[in-house]
Amino acid sequence: MSPMIAVPSSLMATASSSSLLPSTILAVSLDGVPVWLHYVPNTVFRTDNANFKYYMQKFTTYIVNLMKQEKFFASQGGPIILSQIENEYGDIERVYGEGGKPYAMWAAQMAVSQNIGVPWIMCQQYDAPDPVDLHKAIKMTEHVVLNSEPTYISFGPSLEADVYTDSSGACAAFIANVDEKDDKTVQFRNVSYHLPAWSVSILPDCKNVVFNTAMVRSQTAMVEMVPEELHPSVDLTNKDLKALKWEVFVEQAGIWGKADFVQNGLVDHLNTTKDTTDYLWYTTSIFVNENETFLKKGSQPVLLVESKGHALHAFINKKLQVSASGNGSDITFRFKQAITLKAGKNEIALLSMTVGLQNAGPFYEWVGAGLSRVVIEGFNNGPLVLSSHAWSYKLGLQGEHLGIYKPDGIKNVKWISTREPPKQQPLTWYKVILDAPSGNEPVGLDMVHMGKGMAWLNGEEIGRYWPRKSSVHDACVEKCDYRGKFRPDKCLTGCGEPTQRWYHVPRSWFKPTGNILVIFEEKGGDPTKIRLSKRKVSGICAHLGEGHPSIESWSEAENVHVKNKVAVHLKCPGNAHIATIKFASFGTPEGTCGSYSIGACHDPNSTSLVEKVCLNRNECRIELGEESFDKGLCPSATKKLAVEAVCS
Repeated sequence: MSPMIAVPSSLMATASSSSLLPSTILAVSLDGVPVWLHYVPNTVFRTDNANFKYYMQKFTTYIVNLMKQEKFFASQGGPIILSQIENEYGDIERVYGEGGKPYAMWAAQMAVSQNIGVPWIMCQQYDAPDPVDLHKAIKMTEHVVLNSEPTYISFGPSLEADVYTDSSGACAAFIANVDEKDDKTVQFRNVSYHLPAWSVSILPDCKNVVFNTAMVRSQTAMVEMVPEELHPSVDLTNKDLKALKWEVFVEQAGIWGKADFVQNGLVDHLNTTKDTTDYLWYTTSIFVNENETFLKKGSQPVLLVESKGHALHAFINKKLQVSASGNGSDITFRFKQAITLKAGKNEIALLSMTVGLQNAGPFYEWVGAGLSRVVIEGFNNGPLVLSSHAWSYKLGLQGEHLGIYKPDGIKNVKWISTREPPKQQPLTWYKVILDAPSGNEPVGLDMVHMGKGMAWLNGEEIGRYWPRKSSVHDACVEKCDYRGKFRPDKCLTGCGEPTQRWYHVPRSWFKPTGNILVIFEEKGGDPTKIRLSKRKVSGICAHLGEGHPSIESWSEAENVHVKNKVAVHLKCPGNAHIATIKFASFGTPEGTCGSYSIGACHDPNSTSLVEKVCLNRNECRIELGEESFDKGLCPSATKKLAVEAVCS
């Protein structure tokens, strides 16, 4: 299992400046295990196996040394503050029998021996050795917590605290509101504390709150993906500069060139391709007698396919008949589909596809893919079982083998130029030359109107695209509420929408002009609706209360609480400035960013006060002081300031 490294989100602009989405974890994909290792004799993953441990240690050391060379670890002044070896192994350790526990202990000790100067952890490893479950992150916590036993205090329903006190009189408290819906107020040592629902407040001196798990101090950004037309590059042969010049190459359904091999029966997809390509053609042919009833009565035979995963396109006589796939819960699938056959010879070409590899669970390296059963029903003599027939196999696509997505391989096929590229056509390569999008915002390739396939820019692989729609069911919600115990279906949003629409294209891949975008579409889409969308921050919000904790106001060295004024901070990205204050309310505002509303208590001067401090500035700081807002309003209420601003 690969090491994972945690980076503070404030430093991610340096670590991953081109990311479309915020990120805090950098992880090596496929659990850091290459496919070829599975085929090294006598190798078993994630157990006390000499081969696996040798390569795991070699790889971990290689990654760690790369990080050390760049001085990325916090001990070197870098952004990496936490490292993880293995992941949730404790839940499956027993499945590996006698080899499980020794492997877990070895992995922990191997990781610690790397001497990286930041803590190592093991997620879900209940018996991790001392150098890992007692790591530096715990040893660096408050002295009083580690040198005293907690005293449990109940303040009534859903309110409780753990209080630590040592012989010197030092004190630390953790006060919790475990109610899943309602905020609570608690009296602790003659002081009143407001706790949002399902939250914990940390009081390092049993007096001052420096952190609450439900209160976010940082501003919230409202992000929108702004589509931009594909701009054609200047080309002496392209007289109409407003129209894109598309070029098209269509793959043959089935075997192109010669078959890689012929074999009776169905082979495992991954054992055959070894992940060198997503695609594997299974092809065979059948002869249909003209006396078959379905030919005379106009009925249709039925194709039945069972697959170990992940997806499939079925072609009969060069025409796409059906597409099918597994899902995130079960990669296997089975389908029945009426098909059209003719009298005489019929060609059956089944394109099996993988969309990644298994990366979790016990013995995951043995999870296969590809077809396991093929039958055609509806013949006079009963079902025609093709599973044991002679099948011809071809690895990959012709365009892949010829490298037509690379700048130096484009001329390896004859492209057909057109102003109107074909739509809803399977097995089609599209090529277009375009200018870089304007601006400097992160860019996403909008493929919502395409089917399934792969994309490249200037030979760099953007990756697979598949704007597959998520299912709609009763657990779907419009707005997330994470309060309460976690459940996998606790926050299912976007039901019925594409699970992914935009695919990140790093700005560094673009040239000012002459960029070659290549798309391979498997089942059919509309390339004229492809867009490059820019990720723009359209607005920023902040929501802060009078008693909102501030860890910045805590002086650890002096062990005192500095009474800094509570303030709202707003900052537009880059050189943008605050153009409009869309909403401002000091009092009891309701709602969330993008949908704030005035509550029962409201200072009517809120907007003008915020505008005075913030308009036409890149960033601003609004204090919740007596000289600013009317503190006499609603004396019994805990007042807050909510602001939504538009950046321009």
